[in-house]
Amino acid sequence: MARIEIEGGVPLNGSVAVSGAKNAVLPILMASLLTDAPCRLKNVPHLKDVTTTIELLAQMGAEVGLADQFTIELDTAGVAHQEAPYDLVKTMRASVLVLGPLLGRFGKARVSLPGGCAIGARPVDQHLRGLAALGADVYVDAGYIVAEADRLHGANIVLDTATVTGTENIMMAAVTASGVTRIENAAQEPEVVDLADCLNSMGAQIEGAGSNTIVVHGGKPLSGYDFTVLPDRIEAGTFLVGAAMTGGHITTRRSNPRTLDAVLQKLEQAGAEINTGEDWIELDMHGCRPQAVDVTTAPYPGFPTDMQAQFTALNAIAEGTGVVRETVFENRFMHVLELQRLGADIRLEGNAVVIRGQPKLTGAPLMATDLRASAGLVLAGLVAEGTTVIDRVYHIDRGYENIEEKLGQLGARIRRYAARAA
Repeated sequence: MARIEIEGGVPLNGSVAVSGAKNAVLPILMASLLTDAPCRLKNVPHLKDVTTTIELLAQMGAEVGLADQFTIELDTAGVAHQEAPYDLVKTMRASVLVLGPLLGRFGKARVSLPGGCAIGARPVDQHLRGLAALGADVYVDAGYIVAEADRLHGANIVLDTATVTGTENIMMAAVTASGVTRIENAAQEPEVVDLADCLNSMGAQIEGAGSNTIVVHGGKPLSGYDFTVLPDRIEAGTFLVGAAMTGGHITTRRSNPRTLDAVLQKLEQAGAEINTGEDWIELDMHGCRPQAVDVTTAPYPGFPTDMQAQFTALNAIAEGTGVVRETVFENRFMHVLELQRLGADIRLEGNAVVIRGQPKLTGAPLMATDLRASAGLVLAGLVAEGTTVIDRVYHIDRGYENIEEKLGQLGARIRRYAARAA
């Protein structure tokens, strides 16, 4: 099993390019199922979840090719199978996003209940209720979601929770429905906006993306797309936190500071000097140790749950005591035990952790438990004295493109070892 080894104690300095957003590219790839016209997607990151999505589309009958290193061309005209099987869906929760497009275009879909990181209950009931409101017959059969409809129609849908994938699935089905669909308590994440922008480029008429009410004027003819994915705000935030923890000075290129307001504010509270431009973010710690910050996760535009593990790691070596509260997922502190192995002083209290910053951490062997926890452990390894070895790093490959190469560009002493032979 592959592992990452880090020799800590080196400040991050320099500049690094941010990849396309994982949580935007996946639903946009799925959106190609809405049309029989060719599609072209640019700024695609090299991630395990992207590979899984391409395999899923190809298994359904899509033709997928590379125009260049970061551009994917898709032709779903030949899609003949409306099923997403368990063997692919079990590894990636976003696979459920084929449900809306398949139902909208073909009138039927059969999708395995999704898998992904074990970070708590992430039910798909909002997806099912939304599609049923559009006129679909939706039920679960032998571990598969089955949806069928002769014709979809617009509806007023009020989501119980602001689910990102639920909003996206309903939105993609709604563009094929007759009439107007109104989605209230919609997710406001930038990735939802990116999907809406892509759908509009295909000929859809969607208003309000980025607010809590999205209006879809359905039934418009849809063409293919030629679209560029927005930068990954979580990857950018992770590099910035790494620089803050190590007392460094970095610039993230090809990044959008407008999508990171909550994170940048917390970094400033931690003592970082932040400067931004249209597509770059500069952070300078001037060699200083960060100050502890309190964080409470919340749906966008609040503090992102996907940055919680990174700030937990930051507080572990900060001056003072910080409290991190997790309100989005109930099982997202699995990295705490691993950080304690490095010497972190962390106390778990229900849905919060109280972290008393230590002047130093000490390297140790660690085990990655999920995608963002992996990132937090890598950042802790950057500041720990001695050697930190992180096993099960396949988790991190689901959401970070060549993280050891990019951190190496910033001066980190980090390298990956291939799986040992049996």
